[in-house]
Amino acid sequence: MAYMQYGRNALRKVITDTSVRSNDRVANPVLYAGQGLRFRKLEVVLTTSIEKLGKAGETVKVAPGHFRNHLMPKLLAVPNIEKYAYLVREQRKIYQHEEEEEEVKVVKESKEDKLKEFEKAARRLDNSKLVLRRFINVEKFRLRASKEEPIELRSPITKEDIIAEVERQLSVRITPDNVHLPSPLTTFGEYEVPLRFPKSIPLPEGKVQWTLAVKIRGK
Repeated sequence: MAYMQYGRNALRKVITDTSVRSNDRVANPVLYAGQGLRFRKLEVVLTTSIEKLGKAGETVKVAPGHFRNHLMPKLLAVPNIEKYAYLVREQRKIYQHEEEEEEVKVVKESKEDKLKEFEKAARRLDNSKLVLRRFINVEKFRLRASKEEPIELRSPITKEDIIAEVERQLSVRITPDNVHLPSPLTTFGEYEVPLRFPKSIPLPEGKVQWTLAVKIRGK
């Protein structure tokens, strides 16, 4: 206990020593802020851009309490000391270089580019074959008069089924207006389903209309 009292007295004597003028003392802003005393604002270097305060890498002045309680614990800023400022500048150079490399330029597609994409998709559909697997209608299959009689499906294939399978198998998205299917497909076999595309998409040489080959098989 005596040692603690002696230490406190010694510290008080250093602080209140009149032999040392106040102008000769070295003032530490962070120390004074930690003691709860008012002091001039601190100069800090921001490590992250903060709204209404500044951008990353800039030197700004903030209240000591704001720096101690908010900026410093979250590493949003560091004291404006040469070694910290140097590290922040070097890191900003690296990050800015990476941001420039990752920057993607958005180029608007022209009508010609879109038309080429549509033509490419239409040719893909015209040159492909869509294969659908379905269950047979067992009752009607047993009542067939001959083997040459078409095998009926348990459930017919509709326009919506074809659109969904085109997107799944061929990765091409079409709309119901693009498929001309007056009635659902009800039997196994191969079909040529007419397709409807804008006249601006030129037909392949020798063809009168766009078609999609569809083959229906049993599961």
